[in-house]
Amino acid sequence: MLLFWKSVVGKLWLTIIGLVVVVLLILSLFLGQFIDSIFANSKDQRLYLERMADKVASEITLHRQDEAAYIQTVNELISSQDAGMILLKPDLGEIAGTPVLKGAEQIKASRIFTAEELNEVFSGKTVNETFTAAAAGFHNGDFLAIAVPLAPNAQGKISGAVVLYQSVQTLEYTQWYVKRLFFYVAVIGFLMTTFFAFFLSTRITRPLRQLQKAADLITVGEFGTRVPVVSNDEIGELAKTFNHMAQQLQETIKDLHHEKEHLSSVLRSMNDAVVTCNAEGSVILTNPQGAKIIEDWNRIGWNENETGERRVNTPSRLPEPLQPLFRSVVEGARETTSKLHVMNGVWSVVMTPLYSRELVRGAVAVLRDVTEEYRLDKMRSDFVANVSHELRTPLSMLQGYSEALLDDIAGTPEERRELAQVIYDESLRMGRLVKDLLDLARMEAGHMQLNLREIHVQNLINRVYRKFSALAREREIELSSRLPDRKLMIQGDEDRLEQVLTNLLDNALRHTPGGRMVEIRAELCHLKEAEAVKFEIADQGPGIPPEDLPYIFERFYKADKARTRGNSGGTGLGLAIVKNIVEAHQGEVSVRSDLGKGTTFSVIIPLRHKA
Repeated sequence: MLLFWKSVVGKLWLTIIGLVVVVLLILSLFLGQFIDSIFANSKDQRLYLERMADKVASEITLHRQDEAAYIQTVNELISSQDAGMILLKPDLGEIAGTPVLKGAEQIKASRIFTAEELNEVFSGKTVNETFTAAAAGFHNGDFLAIAVPLAPNAQGKISGAVVLYQSVQTLEYTQWYVKRLFFYVAVIGFLMTTFFAFFLSTRITRPLRQLQKAADLITVGEFGTRVPVVSNDEIGELAKTFNHMAQQLQETIKDLHHEKEHLSSVLRSMNDAVVTCNAEGSVILTNPQGAKIIEDWNRIGWNENETGERRVNTPSRLPEPLQPLFRSVVEGARETTSKLHVMNGVWSVVMTPLYSRELVRGAVAVLRDVTEEYRLDKMRSDFVANVSHELRTPLSMLQGYSEALLDDIAGTPEERRELAQVIYDESLRMGRLVKDLLDLARMEAGHMQLNLREIHVQNLINRVYRKFSALAREREIELSSRLPDRKLMIQGDEDRLEQVLTNLLDNALRHTPGGRMVEIRAELCHLKEAEAVKFEIADQGPGIPPEDLPYIFERFYKADKARTRGNSGGTGLGLAIVKNIVEAHQGEVSVRSDLGKGTTFSVIIPLRHKA
């Protein structure tokens, strides 16, 4: 019901009802004044009858001869006004009562006035009385009666009285009639107003409701909604304008959707992470790469609170590493580039402010993972430094001993032979270094060719074992082997696999002190649900620190920082070559080590090489 009063129909209905009520009130006011001025009230009617009675009484004396005819004439004249006359004689009674009203019987004055009132009339007084039709012998209505005495005769006595009576037409009766009329008019006006309001509902509010419904559908995404145009008036023009607006909105939304899909496709296809945030630092848009970075970085506790606990960012906030850069971009309103080191990764960040007119409303950051580039650049720098270091020692020795020979510092043939031997050994070392560098470069470039054939595992291990038996005895190291019980055949490049085992066994013997043991063993295992052979070389050397284990397969990496390769004869490339050969055979290489107990290298090669 409350919605009806708030609707256009309710307001229009109330307005029309109000107008009708005001018009009726004004009309009733003017009609009341008109009735008061036009229709006689009871007092005016009484005075009128009294004057008429006086006039008739004065005229009676002039018509003594035809008194009955006169009275009949008067009754006929005043009957048109619903009135009548009775002539009373004190000695003869009622001598001239005539039924002049419709349906009236012979009127008796005794039914109108009491005996006392009649005596007063004959004594010279004027008496008036209001009586009902039933009391006087009429069928209905109320009447007003006036009794006026006739003029005295010569002896001074009243010879009679004239009684005039008339139907009462008072203001109260007229007002009651007007009120009833007004009631009927008001009811009819209410019904017509209600009908007119609901007629307007079909002509005005129904199109408006259709517009409202269409607008609601558009708000929920139904941009193809249209309203029917049923007229050419203002509402019809409004419907046409609405349909045009809806069409333009649909085309705009369609264009925006296409642009959004295009932008989303571009963002999804980017390898770089894109993060957009508002001026408060809350993330509002990301591509999948950016969402993953925010999720990963927000898992990290960056700040400590007062209790010393680590605080973790909420997922909607910009991660802590980007906060200083974001504040710099928003405050300075300029593009900023930086490089962030987060955990084990390196990220290149370009952050640009987003403008709303002249105000900065946020920023967009593009993050690129440059960990590999950074690592390769560091490897390049380290490689140059390591190669320079590795070549500097033999070159220095070659230069020094060559100068000694040129200056004839060696006095005996034995000393010259010893100097020449040193020069020769250093040249061999340089040759091994250059050869390993070339092999490693070819492997990392994917140019390594594998000569695959069936290899007998026991024969391969026995051959490597015999190669290092003499060196192990020389260094007083116990070298042992443990072979599988059954014959194992693998598919691979025999020379390359022998190079793997040779490099690993050479490292084990160089880092194992005398009196200790080095063991080479093989066994059947599984790699990625396929059968494979696991080779293990275990030594009892000093072991490798845990912080160095992830990097020992990198070129020139030295776990023992105090060790020089000049003393051990290694080039620092053996483990890097091992890793590349094993991966070329679709295998895996790993290491485990305990400080003070020894190190074990594990190489897993599948029995069959997948094409």
